[in-house]
Amino acid sequence: MAQPDGKKIFFENLSGAGKAIAVLTSGGDAQGMNAAVRAVVRMGLYVGAKVYFIHEGYQGMVDGGDNIREASWESVSSMLQVGGTVIGSARCKEFRTHEGRLKAAHNLVQRGITNLCVIGGDGSLTGANLFREEWSGLLTELVEQGLIEQDSVQKYSALHIVGMVGSIDNDFCGTDMTIGTDSALHRIIEVVDAIMTTAQSHQRTFVLEVMGRHCGYLALVSALACGADWVLIPEMPPEDGWEDKMCQKLSALVVKNLGFDTRVTILGHVQRGGTPSAFDRILASRMGVEAVLALLETTANTPACVVSLCGNQSVRLPLMECVEMTQEVQKAMDEKRFEEAVKLRGRSFENNLKTYKLLAHRKPESDLPRSNFNVAVLNVGAPAAGMNAAVRSAVRVGISEGHKVFAVSDGFEGFYKGQIKEIKWADVGGWTGQGGSLLGTKRTLPAKHVDKIAAQMRQHNINALLIVGGFEAFESLLQLFEARATYEEFCIPMCMVPATISNNVPGTNLSIGADTALNAIVETCDRIKQSASGTKRRVFIIETMGGYCGYLASVGGLAAGADAAYIYEEPFDIRDLQANVEHLTEKMKTSIQRGLVLRNENSNENYTTDFIYQLYSEEGKGVFDCRKNVLGHMQQGGAPSPFDRNFGTKISAKAMQWVTRKLGETFRQDEGRVFANSEDSCCLLGMRRRALVFQPVVQLKGETDFIHRIPKEQWWLKLRPLMKILAKYKTSYDVSDSGQLEHVVHNRPKELDASVAM
Repeated sequence: MAQPDGKKIFFENLSGAGKAIAVLTSGGDAQGMNAAVRAVVRMGLYVGAKVYFIHEGYQGMVDGGDNIREASWESVSSMLQVGGTVIGSARCKEFRTHEGRLKAAHNLVQRGITNLCVIGGDGSLTGANLFREEWSGLLTELVEQGLIEQDSVQKYSALHIVGMVGSIDNDFCGTDMTIGTDSALHRIIEVVDAIMTTAQSHQRTFVLEVMGRHCGYLALVSALACGADWVLIPEMPPEDGWEDKMCQKLSALVVKNLGFDTRVTILGHVQRGGTPSAFDRILASRMGVEAVLALLETTANTPACVVSLCGNQSVRLPLMECVEMTQEVQKAMDEKRFEEAVKLRGRSFENNLKTYKLLAHRKPESDLPRSNFNVAVLNVGAPAAGMNAAVRSAVRVGISEGHKVFAVSDGFEGFYKGQIKEIKWADVGGWTGQGGSLLGTKRTLPAKHVDKIAAQMRQHNINALLIVGGFEAFESLLQLFEARATYEEFCIPMCMVPATISNNVPGTNLSIGADTALNAIVETCDRIKQSASGTKRRVFIIETMGGYCGYLASVGGLAAGADAAYIYEEPFDIRDLQANVEHLTEKMKTSIQRGLVLRNENSNENYTTDFIYQLYSEEGKGVFDCRKNVLGHMQQGGAPSPFDRNFGTKISAKAMQWVTRKLGETFRQDEGRVFANSEDSCCLLGMRRRALVFQPVVQLKGETDFIHRIPKEQWWLKLRPLMKILAKYKTSYDVSDSGQLEHVVHNRPKELDASVAM
C-alpha cells in the first residue's frame, strides 16, 4: 500500500468491514505485548473489523469456548502500562499435532476468523505459518466430519497470518529490536546500578547472570551500558587461558591478589517483569497498527509476514525467511562457526561487540599507537542523561587511537577561562550510569570569546574538537566554522554528537537523553493515571519540556495513552480545543472515565497550560473535573536509560574514529601540523532513517528554523496520527513508509550502520 507520492490515506479506504481478526500471545511473555494487543484491537475496531482475544495462546485456540472472546474498545483500556500479557500465554503440545490444529481451525471458523495476529517468538510464528499452509486441508476434513458446511470452505478459504516478535532475547533475525528487549535491559541495569554501590563499598567482584537463552544480546548490551569489566556470551566463547586474563584485568582494578569476595547474582525472571519501557510501548503500538494494515492488504497469494523495526520504520518481511535466518545462527553456533554467527546476528550485534572490545579491554600503554594529536572533548547546552556515557566512550576510544584527550569543563565558558586538563582512561570509570554532565555544561556560545578560545587552543595545541550537546552545540560549530576565516586554530576536524532531551537538533532523528526523558514522562503519567482509578471522571493536563519541539509531548503521548498532545508544529485553535473537550465528554460515558492531555511548553503563547486547564474545567463542569501538572526539570534528571547509555557509547565511539581519520587526512607533513578548512571537516553525526551519517553543519543550516530552534522537517510527526487513532479520533495516516514486503538479504534488511535500536 506504499504510496510513491507520500499521500495520506484515510482508513475508510482500507475497510475491515466483514472481517474478523484474532490476536494471541504465545511462548514466553515480554513487556510490551499488552501494548501490541491494544494496538491490534483498537486499529482493528477503527477500520470496522470484529476483533477477538484468544486467551492462553495456542492452547486457548485449541480449547475454544470462553478462551476466544470478542474484544471491545474499552476492554484494552489500562493495558498499556501493564507488563506480561493480560490475555495469557501457554506452551501447547496439542497444537503441534494435526488433531490439535484441526480443533483450532474449527474454533476459528465457527466465529468467522480468518485473520490471525500472532505475538511470540520464532517457534510460535513457525507454528502459525504451518497452520496457514494446512488451512484449506483442515477445512476439507471438517466438512468430511460434518462439523462445518461446505459453503464455509469457500467463505473462509484462506487464513491470513501476520507476526510480531515478542521476546526479551532479541534473537530474531529481521528486526532491530523485538518487543520486550528494551524493558528487560531496564530491569538488568536497575539491578546493576544497585549492585555497583555495594560492590564499591566492600571491594567486591560481582558476577551477574542474565537471560537470553542462546543469544548474548542482553548480556552484551548490558555490559556496554554499565561498563562491565568482562562479558561471557555464546557468540564469543572464552578462549583457552581466559581465566588468567580475567584475573589479570580484575587485579588491576581491585587488589593485587585475588583474595577478595566474589558474589553471584542470577537475575532470572525479574528481567521479564515490570512495566514496559517507553521504547517498547511505542514499538509495540507501531507494530500493532502495521499488523492490522498488513492483514487488510493481504491476499491468498501473499506470503505470511512479520512486522519488523528497521531504523525508524515499520517494515514487513517474509516470515519464514526470517525464521530460517534465525535458525541459521543457531546452526553456525552449534558448528562452532562463531564469527559467522556474529555476522548473522546482524551489524547491530557486530557493532555492539566491536565497541565493547574497544572500550573494556585496555591495552598496556606500550602497545598503544602514538599519534601526537591532542583532542578536546566538551559538553555544550543543557544537561542530558547519557552525556557521560558519550564522553567516557570518546575518551577511551581517543586514548586507544593514541591521542592525548583533554576534558574541557563547563563548555565554551570553561574553554575560554582555561578549564582544560588531560583526562585519562581511569578518570572516566563508572561514568556510563551517571546522569547529567560530570564535565559541566553551559549554554554559552563561543562567538563572543572566540579570540580567547583560539588562544587556549594554541596553548594546549588542540588538534581536534568533539562536542557532545544540543542545539547550542550545533550553533557553536557553525560559529567556529565561520571563525576559521580569522583564526587558523579552528582549521581542525570538529565533530558534534547530539545530546538533548528535546530532540530538536537538525540532521538527526534521535538525540542522547531523549529516551530517558520519555521514560520519566511515561512513568509520571502512569502514576497520574493510577491516581484517577479511585476518582472517576477526571482529566489531567500535563506540561512537558522541549522548547518549541513537540517530540516529548507527541511520543510521550503515544507511549502513555494520551487523548491529545498539543505542540507548536501542529497549530491548533479554540475549535480544536472544543473538539477535544467534546471527545472527552463522550469518553466519560464509557467505562474509561479518565483523560490524559499533554501540552508542550511552547506549543502556543496564548493557549497556555493554565488557559487549557481553565477551559477544560469550565467546559467539563458536571461531567469531569481537571487537574494540571508541570513536569519540569525531572525530565532532565535521573540515571540514563539503557538506550541512552548504549546510543551515547556507540555514536561517540564512531565520532572519535571519524576524528582520527580526519586528523590523518588533514595532517600536513611538510608543515608538521593539522589544517582542515573544508565543509566536511566540521560535521554533526546524526541518525538518519536507517544509518548514522556525518553531515557538514553548514549544509544543515537550510534545514533549520533558528528562531524556534527546531528542524524544519521532523520524522516523528508521522507518529501523531497513531496516538489519535488509538484514542478513537477519526484521522488520516501517512502510510508511505509502510506496506512494503521486503525480502531479507544477507544479514538484516538495510541494517543501521551502528544501530540506533541498540
